[in-house]
Amino acid sequence: MDRLLTMSVFVAVAEEAGFAAAARRLNMSPSSVTRAVGDLEARIGARLLHRTTRSVTLTEAGERYLVDCRHILNDVEEADRHAAGVHASPSGEVWITGSVVFGRMVLTPALLELQDQYPEISISTLFVDRMVHLIDEGMDIAIRIAELPDSSLIAIRVGEVRRALCAAPSYLAASGPLQTPGDLLNHDLIEVSHETLRGEWDFQIDGKATTFKVKSRARFNIADPAIDAALSGRGITRVLSYMVAPHVETGDLVIVLPEFEPPPLPVHVVHKEAGQASARVRAAVDFLVQKLREDPRLR
Repeated sequence: MDRLLTMSVFVAVAEEAGFAAAARRLNMSPSSVTRAVGDLEARIGARLLHRTTRSVTLTEAGERYLVDCRHILNDVEEADRHAAGVHASPSGEVWITGSVVFGRMVLTPALLELQDQYPEISISTLFVDRMVHLIDEGMDIAIRIAELPDSSLIAIRVGEVRRALCAAPSYLAASGPLQTPGDLLNHDLIEVSHETLRGEWDFQIDGKATTFKVKSRARFNIADPAIDAALSGRGITRVLSYMVAPHVETGDLVIVLPEFEPPPLPVHVVHKEAGQASARVRAAVDFLVQKLREDPRLR
């Protein structure tokens, strides 16, 4: 059976988690689907699927092969379109990763606009609060909020965000003085664990980096509940500035001690080397670079 066809069948089985469902999707007989996957496994010499009477799941080799197959099939489809003279409308699937809150607040609206401009591009996202390896995990584009090490990847700076302390006006009106980071010892602090290094907050005092041990009243593993707690007047939290920009604009939160903030963190759009980027990825990168550079939350 044709290699690309067997790859397409394998992708359908993996996505549908079953041979019968894949057969219906592809308008093939179940026996043909089973044979295609068997031929593929025999050719590459590795088992791609765990099969039981109740379920079909990917093996470790199958998970990696699925990523590669999706990219290959997308590239073939794009090559066909180029050969037919269709250059103006990139198509196919683009995988994008970023942090959870950034994905919800900033990336999702931009990606929906991307699809408005390029209706034949489909978007798949992986929003997680960890570093995702583009190649190993099959991502095309990543949004990184950090200083980046040198690598073979292309990184385009699109803005920056601050590590900002904020609190509700009601809390500040009822609390004690807050003029220096040392005064935080007398305040109720709300910590976001993945934003804090070893339970410390860092500041710039007289041009020098200084850290303070955080004695938090509440500690959350994600930013949203910490922001909600600050909004309800329960204390001071520290999050990335874009996360609270709407609340600061309405006056529901106030930035405190801005003169002691550490240097801002750069925001980059990261993708594979330019020579390896397909038209759909280049279109998505160019669009996201423009949209993020225009976003006032990243300035």
